[in-house]
Amino acid sequence: MRLEEGDIVVVTQKIVSKSEGRIIDLNQIVPSPFAVRIAKQTGRDPRHVEVILRESKRIVKMQDQHLIVETRHGFVCANGGVDKSNIEGEECVSILPVDPDESARRMRATIKRLSGVDVAVIISDTFGRPWRIGHVNVAIGVSGMKPIIDYRGLRDIFNYVLTVTVMAVADEIASAAELVMNKSDRVPVAIVKGYPYRKEEGKGIELIRPAELDLFR
Repeated sequence: MRLEEGDIVVVTQKIVSKSEGRIIDLNQIVPSPFAVRIAKQTGRDPRHVEVILRESKRIVKMQDQHLIVETRHGFVCANGGVDKSNIEGEECVSILPVDPDESARRMRATIKRLSGVDVAVIISDTFGRPWRIGHVNVAIGVSGMKPIIDYRGLRDIFNYVLTVTVMAVADEIASAAELVMNKSDRVPVAIVKGYPYRKEEGKGIELIRPAELDLFR
């Protein structure tokens, strides 16, 4: 399949983290007393907990085996994005890219340099949802497209003015791409064609709700 102008390239976080050397050998980790205490409470490997804490700004919720944190990037997710799945080596985990938006920007620039085609790039990761069963892929890094569509001020089909509708289109595209990637099929990249996105630099951090607008902080 050839890349075309206006395509969207969706790349999994895991392959980006691997390419950027964001793999941690747990044998090299010495857990802090705090990590050991949390590990006892949650039934986890204290070294794994230590890596989660190092990648986090704060603990949002801790219950049973669940550890929800806010990452240094501002993402609120399970385990700070620290993950053992699809990583070679029983004692290794992956961590999120230092700057997923910058990773997406570099990838987009490289694609344009090699192919001459201007595309948008989304780096996706799998997040749980607080009010829904099941996980979905979301956009943690974006370049080349506006990640949201703001319908506020427009009118619906019955002529009512929309006042709150802001759609996270980059998240929707990341979720749709997962349908052809699948978690265990070794498909780290999907190309989305035909979606008329708004072209601009764009950033994934635009999708993070500001603290002052977050009713649950």
